[in-house]
Amino acid sequence: MDPHIIIEKYCNRNSLTYTILVEHSKMVVRKSLEIARRVKHMEPDEAFIDEAAMLHDIGIFMTCEPAIGCYGDREYICHGYLGRDLLEREGLPRHALVCERHVGLGLTLDDIERQKLKVPLRNMLPITLEEKIICYADKFYSKRIDALDREKPIEEVRKNIGKYGHDQLKRFDELHKLFSK
Repeated sequence: MDPHIIIEKYCNRNSLTYTILVEHSKMVVRKSLEIARRVKHMEPDEAFIDEAAMLHDIGIFMTCEPAIGCYGDREYICHGYLGRDLLEREGLPRHALVCERHVGLGLTLDDIERQKLKVPLRNMLPITLEEKIICYADKFYSKRIDALDREKPIEEVRKNIGKYGHDQLKRFDELHKLFSK
């Protein structure tokens, strides 16, 4: 399976969305594989990580985020479940779950209800090792066109995540402890 074929099916190669999606995803792939090799004893599926990390943000084009070239009709937080729906239709159910479960540090039913998020009412926490690796790696890269290849320092990542509450930061810290060895 070539993730680029799927990306090109939904994003014009000459668009800002495509550039940002592909460059951001390449950085997440690199970081994810770096982490996977660090925790080789846990037997992560590196081939799957390579594909799923490339596709984890496929749903962004359906959201309204003009700064990254996206002019859809949904809020940005929806890109995870929208990506899941899209990849399920493409016959990639395992990849689809990575899309849904990487948003934030995952979303619990309580998070969704308490914050009145416009996403389906279901738990969207990363469960598998591969989902956790990709979710964690994603937090180190932005989609800002001027910073796509810049890895954020851990302090900046924690500060950004802390804005979304103690639970999100706690989940990040647990993953950091697991993957930073």
